[in-house]
Amino acid sequence: MTKEKLITGKTKLLGVIGHPVEHSLSPAMHNAAIAHLGLDYVYLPFPIEPQNLEVAIAGFAAIDVVGFSVTIPHKQAIMPLLSKITPLAQTIGAVNTVSRQNNQWVGTNTDIEGFIAPLQTTYQQDWSQKVAVILGNGGAARAVVAGCHQLGFAKIHVVGRNVQRLQEFANSWSNSPISENLQVHQWEELPKLIPQANLLVNTTPIGMYPKVDESPLSLEVIANLPKGAIAYDLIYIPKPTQFLQQAEKQGAIAIDGLEMLVQQGVAALKIWLQQETVPVEVMRQALQKHLGLD
Repeated sequence: MTKEKLITGKTKLLGVIGHPVEHSLSPAMHNAAIAHLGLDYVYLPFPIEPQNLEVAIAGFAAIDVVGFSVTIPHKQAIMPLLSKITPLAQTIGAVNTVSRQNNQWVGTNTDIEGFIAPLQTTYQQDWSQKVAVILGNGGAARAVVAGCHQLGFAKIHVVGRNVQRLQEFANSWSNSPISENLQVHQWEELPKLIPQANLLVNTTPIGMYPKVDESPLSLEVIANLPKGAIAYDLIYIPKPTQFLQQAEKQGAIAIDGLEMLVQQGVAALKIWLQQETVPVEVMRQALQKHLGLD
C-alpha cells in the first residue's frame, strides 16, 4: 500500500493558472509523476481571473512557487509580467510554462515540443519534401506552425475563415524565417489543398465534447486526403473525434491531442525539476485513467 504523502511546510509548489481551470487535466498527470518519483512537491490548479493576474504572479514569487503551467486566457497576457521569455515562446507569441530561475520568472512554450513529439518518434520520417495543412489560425495554430517549421516541412498552409485574422496571422511571422514556407488560405480553398497534404492538423475546437458529431471538414473534402497522410487532431475528447474517424476511413494515420498534452507536460516537468528524465508512461496512464480511456 502506498503511504499517504503529507504536505508540509517543506513541500514545494507547482501549479496551473487559468480561468476557468477546474477542468484542467494537468494536476492528475503531474501529481502522478511526482508521486512516482517520490518527490516532495504538489501541483495545484489556481483559478485566476484576468484582472488578478499581475497580483497573483507577485504572490507566487512571495510564496516561492517553483513553476506553473499557463492556460487560457493568460498565455499572452502573462508575457509582460515575466523577466525572460525564451526565443521559442517569443516566436509563438504565447507562454504555457513558467519557472522561477535566479529569483526571476522565465517563460517558455512546451506546446511545440508536445506537438512534434509523436512526429519525431512513432511517425518519424523526412519531412523536407512534405506539405502540412493546418486548420485554424488561433494560438494553437501558432505552435503547430513553429513545430512544422522545426521538423523542416517544405510547405505550411494555414486555413482560416476570417480574412483579417488570417492576414494578421501571416504578417506576424514576417520577421521570421518561417514566413518563407508559410501561406495562408481562406476556407473555400481547402478542396485544392487537401490532396497535397502529408500532414493535416485540426487546431480548431470543432468536434470537441459536447459537440462530438461535428467535424471541421465535410466528407467530400476529406475524401481527397491522400492515403497514408497523417491526420492530427489537437482535441482529445472524444477519442477519436469525427475528424479522425473520417480521416482513418480514407486510409490516413490518426493522432489525437492526448499525446501532445502528455508531451508538453513532460517537457514542463523536466524544466521545473531540472532533470532529464520524467516518467512519461506514468503521466500518460494517469491521463487515460482520468479520462476513463484505460
